[in-house]
Amino acid sequence: MTPTARSIARDVVLDVARDDAYANLLLPKRIREARLSPADAGFATELAYGTLRWQGQHDALIADAAGRAIDEIDPETLATLRIGSHQLARMRVPSHAAVHETVALLRHHRGRAGFANAVLRRLSEVPFEERLATIARGLSDDERLALETGHPAWVLRALRRTLDREGAAGELPALLAADNDPPAVQLVALPGLADPDELGLDPSASPIGRVAPAGDPARIPQIAEGSWRVQDAGSQLAALALTRARPVVAGERWLDLCAGPGGKASLMAAEAAIAGADLEANEMLPHRAKLVRQAVRTIEPAPRVVTGDGRRYGTGETAQAFDRILLDAPCTGLGALRRRPEARWRKQPGDVPALATLQAELLEASARALKPGGLIAYVTCSPHLAETRAVIDRAAALGLRPLDTPAVVRDLSPGIELGETGDAVQLWPHRNGTDAMFIQLLTTSEG
Repeated sequence: MTPTARSIARDVVLDVARDDAYANLLLPKRIREARLSPADAGFATELAYGTLRWQGQHDALIADAAGRAIDEIDPETLATLRIGSHQLARMRVPSHAAVHETVALLRHHRGRAGFANAVLRRLSEVPFEERLATIARGLSDDERLALETGHPAWVLRALRRTLDREGAAGELPALLAADNDPPAVQLVALPGLADPDELGLDPSASPIGRVAPAGDPARIPQIAEGSWRVQDAGSQLAALALTRARPVVAGERWLDLCAGPGGKASLMAAEAAIAGADLEANEMLPHRAKLVRQAVRTIEPAPRVVTGDGRRYGTGETAQAFDRILLDAPCTGLGALRRRPEARWRKQPGDVPALATLQAELLEASARALKPGGLIAYVTCSPHLAETRAVIDRAAALGLRPLDTPAVVRDLSPGIELGETGDAVQLWPHRNGTDAMFIQLLTTSEG
């Protein structure tokens, strides 16, 4: 069967649920392989990402219309129902087309097609707002808000706690809305390879970042040649906070401890090449280390890319060996929900303690590997307090002290709005137009 916009969207939704695939990597590849027209590519993108973003809401609607729990529906049928529900609820698709064309994806299995047809027809008979309001009756305030905004309740509560620490709990509705607003693609002009002003694009929060024009960024020649990259402005600021916090002395050794897939490593490598520093990029997983090598391929001299557990650093020849260390720690990814719509459904509250332990162990390794007076940037793409403040609270016991990170970021991005976060920076999509990136610069106590 020739792939269509609907079949591609359905298969991406299915692969995300069944195989833990990443939609932002899989969908563009499938669209290119199918050679979809721009209109069909746009439809597939809106359908796949929108379905994943609002999956919790669609599952509630489907379960109500089907009269059975979601986990009682086979994965292929469920993925088909999810994209059908999204067309009916949130896209300007006529009901008859949404039902007929979606059910046709199951025509190879008559029983499943009949079930899907019945469920989608029930969904089409009642405006989704009315059905949703009925489902919301009897829910707690948080559960109702979670249903209405397409966020798991535990994520909603974690975001509120972090905002409340800044005295900004009232911004929660704006943050939840921003998570559901597909962001414009952001670009970075790699220092030494590109001029940020050469393409005439609108600025972002980063001094070397710009907002991409509508359409596929891969069509921009500078992207294809590698002098410009797709990268969120928050990620750019995290890397630049480390590389530009103080003047670089030629010969410095830098370490990107958890470098995959390579976006920040590329920016650090470009900065290192200009300043005469030496960068080592470490990644635990071989396939992600391969992505790092691909990411830095246009930069000379190329950084050294190595594979291994970052917790091994700080012993033997790597003890007190590095002047600057970027610890972009593995995390829940709750700060990138607008760009990775499936991330909100992928993690559970029980995942946080193990990640926080890993983050603390990586920070300990970074402290051992840092030269006296050197710099560490502790970074997470999560605003969850257990992954940010709770980890940084251990820094003193490791011989580290915090630096005034907001001052550094304000120098990089004059006029940027930063909340009351002490020595750390917490970026937010609704305030800054970036991922919810946490950044804390640290140095040795005697530094």
